[in-house]
Amino acid sequence: MHLGEVWRFRELLLTLAGRDVKIRYKQTALGVIWVILQPLLAAGIFSFVFGKVAKLSSGEVPYFIFSYCGLLAWNAFSNTLSKSSASLIGNSQLISKIYFPRLILPLSTIPSTLIDFAVALAMLAVIMPSSGVHPGWGIVLMPVWLALILLLSTGLGLITSALTVSYRDVQYILPVLLQLMLYASPVAYEVTKLNLTPRQSTFYFLNPLSSLLEAFRWSLLGPRGGTLMWSNLWYSAAVSVSVFVVGLVGFSRMERRFADVI
Repeated sequence: MHLGEVWRFRELLLTLAGRDVKIRYKQTALGVIWVILQPLLAAGIFSFVFGKVAKLSSGEVPYFIFSYCGLLAWNAFSNTLSKSSASLIGNSQLISKIYFPRLILPLSTIPSTLIDFAVALAMLAVIMPSSGVHPGWGIVLMPVWLALILLLSTGLGLITSALTVSYRDVQYILPVLLQLMLYASPVAYEVTKLNLTPRQSTFYFLNPLSSLLEAFRWSLLGPRGGTLMWSNLWYSAAVSVSVFVVGLVGFSRMERRFADVI
């Protein structure tokens, strides 16, 4: 599958992306407000569990802001992976009836993820000044970390969506794995506060999200909210690009039998 063919069907991609947004909020009383409420509620819970109960420090930054910033990046990752992994099964009738590049289905989840991200980010822009927190120059690097996070989640989404066609178990295993990854990644805590040994730190940063989430929060909060670990970031960038390429290749090879199996 060549990305050039996807470009020729870009209008279909945008149509599917728009449909995804409309369907999700069509029959909800609060509509798009859920995009804001979800990270706000989650940040409140994390602030209580990690800040009050576990008594982890967030430095000079209020724990609520600290958690909210981590959740922005995490939600971009988990939403893209969850929606793209279910995109083929959710559009099985389209696949069996008409031809179009199947790659469009998982890729069409990215625009809706970005819309949710932009709305939640706008809320953060309102909350931060009222808490006396202001981003520094590192904010210019935030799109880089977001792009790498989306590459990683999209690559994994391509793999899981293709596997879900033949093995429906994937759709039951994935939520469990995402829940484990949530707590195994520095979403609501800072790595430096864990006091890991060098060996434990090496193992911890095998998770490419670890350094990306730290860098994302650093871009929003500066050194008070995260740490730039360049050697780990290079590793995370390499893994993200590699996973995306493997996802593209694997998806293309399995695509031929989607219509027959689904």
